Amino acid sequence: MWRMGLSPGRIPDEALLSGLTTGDPEFAVAFVRRFQRMVFGVALSVLGDPQLAEDVAQQTFERAWRHAQVYDPRRGSVRAWLTAIAHNMAIDAVRARRASPVAPEDLDALIGIVTETPERRALADDSAERVRRAVAALPREQARALAMAGIYGMTAREVADAENVPLGTAKTRIRTGTLKVRALLEAEERR
Repeated sequence: MWRMGLSPGRIPDEALLSGLTTGDPEFAVAFVRRFQRMVFGVALSVLGDPQLAEDVAQQTFERAWRHAQVYDPRRGSVRAWLTAIAHNMAIDAVRARRASPVAPEDLDALIGIVTETPERRALADDSAERVRRAVAALPREQARALAMAGIYGMTAREVADAENVPLGTAKTRIRTGTLKVRALLEAEERR
């Protein structure tokens, strides 16, 4: 590229991306330099961890290199395409760092732990105790779904998979459980 008298700053983004597929290291360096701040910034804004953001940025450029031939300029600019790749990879990294799901047989014990016990009653403040009582009053399926979503941060899809129920059922259990807990807490406040 430089040998041909072209300045890297004057080459259009699409041409740099096309040059990436040729395996020419000069195109690769120019491509990375042009977009490295943007890709790193996207990853950092999602992850909040500079070390992990660097890894995601590297993986983003690797994926762009592997999939450069499928880029379609009618669907958006190279910058938008690369931003989407970086964002999706950062979201995947967040999901991968999420705590591993709890075994279903352990979840019942967890619900018992977060509900009313003498130790919890002695140590907990009043609001936490009220929430524990409200969760304990829920039907088992709703309490499990609410615990998976609220404590473990699982999505409705992950709850559905863990409980082996349809996605709509998992969403309904989480929503109904949340509404019942809210209603119980509001009723208790009115007393």
